[in-house]
Amino acid sequence: MRKSLLLVVFLIASLVSSVNAQEELFKAPDSVCEKQLIQLLSNVPDKQSHYWGFCSGYLYKDPTGVNLGDTFKLDLPAGIEVAKDDDGNYYGFAINAGNNSFLRMDFGTDLSSIPTITDFGNMDGIFPDEVNSLYLVRDLADKRWYIFLTSGQTAATSALSRIDFGKSLSNTPNIVNFGNLENKLNYPTGVFVAKEGDKWYGFYCNFNGSQLMRFDLDSNISLTPTIKEILPVTPALLSGPTDIGAIIDGGKWYFFITNANANSVSRVDMDKLTNETPNITVVSNSIPDLKSPSAITLLKDCGKIHGIITNAGSHDVVRLEMGDVNGPYNGTNFGNIGSTLSPVGISRVIRDRDNVYAFIVNQANNSLTRIKFEQCDNASIQYSLTNKPPKYSYDTAGFYNVYYAVNEGLPDMQVQCKQITVLPTPALILLPPDTTICQGDTARLRMVSINAISYSWTPNYNISGASKNEIKVWPEYTTQYNVRMPFPLGTCVVDTHITVNVIKLQADAGPDRTIKDGASTLLGGPNTSQGLNHLRRWVPDQYIDDIYSDNPMVRPPHDFTYYLVVTDTGSKYKCASIDTVVVYVECGDVNLPNAFMPESNGARAKFGLLNREIIKLDKFNIYDRWGKLVFSTKDMTKQWDGNIGSEKAAVGVYVWEVDGFCLSGKRIQKTGNVTLIR
Repeated sequence: MRKSLLLVVFLIASLVSSVNAQEELFKAPDSVCEKQLIQLLSNVPDKQSHYWGFCSGYLYKDPTGVNLGDTFKLDLPAGIEVAKDDDGNYYGFAINAGNNSFLRMDFGTDLSSIPTITDFGNMDGIFPDEVNSLYLVRDLADKRWYIFLTSGQTAATSALSRIDFGKSLSNTPNIVNFGNLENKLNYPTGVFVAKEGDKWYGFYCNFNGSQLMRFDLDSNISLTPTIKEILPVTPALLSGPTDIGAIIDGGKWYFFITNANANSVSRVDMDKLTNETPNITVVSNSIPDLKSPSAITLLKDCGKIHGIITNAGSHDVVRLEMGDVNGPYNGTNFGNIGSTLSPVGISRVIRDRDNVYAFIVNQANNSLTRIKFEQCDNASIQYSLTNKPPKYSYDTAGFYNVYYAVNEGLPDMQVQCKQITVLPTPALILLPPDTTICQGDTARLRMVSINAISYSWTPNYNISGASKNEIKVWPEYTTQYNVRMPFPLGTCVVDTHITVNVIKLQADAGPDRTIKDGASTLLGGPNTSQGLNHLRRWVPDQYIDDIYSDNPMVRPPHDFTYYLVVTDTGSKYKCASIDTVVVYVECGDVNLPNAFMPESNGARAKFGLLNREIIKLDKFNIYDRWGKLVFSTKDMTKQWDGNIGSEKAAVGVYVWEVDGFCLSGKRIQKTGNVTLIR
């Protein structure tokens, strides 16, 4: 049996009055489509620290549970509390009705860890007998922590007590036992304490007599309280009350009370904590499987109110679900989650960033159960620490919780979460899914969707139309074309894409060039695509030494055009690139070597014209140094072999003269010399 939860934040106690005044920390869409990119915007970007959880634990999800065992010195435990202190550590507190002892659990900075135990025993004999429930609260004015206890199962043994920790939950506490104040405690259960205005008020139920009671502490929580009955005995509405869950909604207070005798939950509409005649309603008609409910905790998460109830009679845990505080109400039975066995107390729910935890004490086997609403793994990014988080998406339809904390650990820390509904991607067909083209070709892209409101393609690059469902594109390099389509489903927008892969081949035949008549030149440029799957071929195959060479040697007799064809043989697309080079042959001079060697076997064994553009030769004469004619011809194909008659000509310099006409009609007259070498 225990208390209530006011806020899902780290410093929970007595902060209820600030819930409705909290500023809107960030902007998020209410609904999106699967895989739709989401950009969250902070309204407080100048805060010192930022933490975004994109797939945080959410109370509408089913929790996981684990029984941590019976090694925590529990002895007929009656209640448990958990909170985070200013030092960043989590502390739990349990009360034992079996040996009248008080325990502290130190979790460190991680609620998933196994706690170490400090046993304060019976606190010098002051700790009360037959303890029933506890509630942890903090006075934010002086930063002091307190735990209030109710105890006793008869009027003679009933008492109200207070444990003081000072400013740190790690301190050794003191205890004050007020006894049975004004004899108005009769098996008190479900204690709760809060501040309204500048005054403190506490509440408990009398199990015997089914009463809701208030104790007043005035402006000082450390004062001895006075007791007041605020609700008369009404067995049909309260019957064996075991716990109080309190929540503030719309500026008004509401209590939810579990009734063991009637297997029910009642709602008390307090409005103000000073209300002495509140309305009360039984709200559990639609909540399944309540059997001796023993404890309840309430919380707000993402603007919704949730309750978690333990059933001592059926050893299970039930979630209370409500549209708002006035209903409608539904319930989900989680069963024997975490091996609960006679669960009698549940802690407040604590959000440790993206995971949400609660702890249950089991009286039948003195064990501790931890339940956990885990963060999901459906977000493309799990978290961010920047004031402007990156865009992200969810891969599956459902409800997702976004958690945002700023200035963590500082006095002005703020936390907010929102729910985003992710809708299934509307039916659509993208044709083709991806495609490959050769550079210079065109691809047709088509989006088939019945309900899309509009289409927007990006980038606007070599595209026939950016706002149609069917477009043509002709990119010069591989490009991802994105299409964005809003649908009439809330704010659902689909972003998808087609990648157009471009097989890019380049043939570089080199620049056009001019050569002398009879000369040769190399073809090919530096930019031809290389690769084992690239076939390079020159056409035509005339006057060229190697048609498969990157840089072949050519010697055309006249102006000539060569084509370099590069083909991709490694894919089914057989893409090709073609480049041309023109070799211009200039006929304006005589093309003769300046030396020759008759006894050699090479091209220099004879001496003759290399020109191919001279179509008429009137004279090609060679003279020795004394002017004697040693060779003469009018045939372009004839060459001097270095002999004079049947004798070998002497080594030395000989003079030649040429007189002829080019194909263009230009006359060439020229003399020169050549050296004969033996």
